[in-house]
Amino acid sequence: MTHEEMLRLNGTRIAPYIQLATVLIGKQRHAGGNMFRHQLDTMTILIDYGYIDSVLLKASIVHDVIEDIPDFNHNTLLSIDYESPAVYNLVLEVSRIPGETKAQFLTRILQTGSRKAKILKVADRISNMISLGFVNEAEFIQRYVEETVRYIFPIADEVDRSMLSELKLLVESRQKYLHNEE
Repeated sequence: MTHEEMLRLNGTRIAPYIQLATVLIGKQRHAGGNMFRHQLDTMTILIDYGYIDSVLLKASIVHDVIEDIPDFNHNTLLSIDYESPAVYNLVLEVSRIPGETKAQFLTRILQTGSRKAKILKVADRISNMISLGFVNEAEFIQRYVEETVRYIFPIADEVDRSMLSELKLLVESRQKYLHNEE
């Protein structure tokens, strides 16, 4: 990361978004841990790959809040700072619409998602795939691997081939696990 990029990242006010994401503390994940940690993991994956866009980072911190907190008041998010409307719109873009199947959701992002939505979805999936290493339900792992190959690989191929390489390694490790379970 260049000095200029570090200065831009330094000026990004993310604490209010982290505070908002604390509503996810205690909301358990299938792979263990909680949803709050997943939000922060997603942000750190983006930073690790050099993404320092403030809207993207802020959205990564709260990307599951709308989906996972049924009574979430969106005005709380919209009132954080001047970037809140853009953050909110990005979060909506990576959130499932009520009644939308997982396949429809992932297809929507693949076909019509903005570049930021696609990058965020790939970082989100990297976090999910890492956590999948703690899941021992073969059927769940198989379904998740298949979704990743079918929908997320093409998105990653479009937006960030380095992220695609990491996803391929994660999928390969899960496939080896499944093979050893047979």
